[in-house]
Amino acid sequence: MSDWQDRIVGARMTVDTRFEDRVEASSFSRQEWGLVMTATEFDIDTSDEPRLYADTSKLADIMPEVEKVSERTPTPGGGVDREDSRGMLGSILSTLGLSGSSSGPDRAERVREAEELTQGYARELQSYLEENGSWEDVLAAYRRE
Repeated sequence: MSDWQDRIVGARMTVDTRFEDRVEASSFSRQEWGLVMTATEFDIDTSDEPRLYADTSKLADIMPEVEKVSERTPTPGGGVDREDSRGMLGSILSTLGLSGSSSGPDRAERVREAEELTQGYARELQSYLEENGSWEDVLAAYRRE
């Protein structure tokens, strides 16, 4: 991790808490959101008005894993919530990206939703850094690298 990223670790923990309501209002469970955030890297656009943004280029690659998490998520009745009830064949087709429900518009929509959420998270994080007077320090560390 770089120096500027080290400087935002504590802020990210605070923003995680502030951002919980948006995650809960989304289609992502906490476990799924954790995977989304693992695949998201933050960077700074240093144009005229520097801004923190989420690099979401890896999100489409991790969506099959996100779907696996949702397939294993227990339902309130104690069973396992499975969108695809075709068993082993359905699982194989899904892994290969051949099942209609996992590789179609639903996945693309979830990627878009994840992109929107992570960009919102980046804006919230930058806002928090600005409120606490540490945004300029983060920018200076970024520019030194």
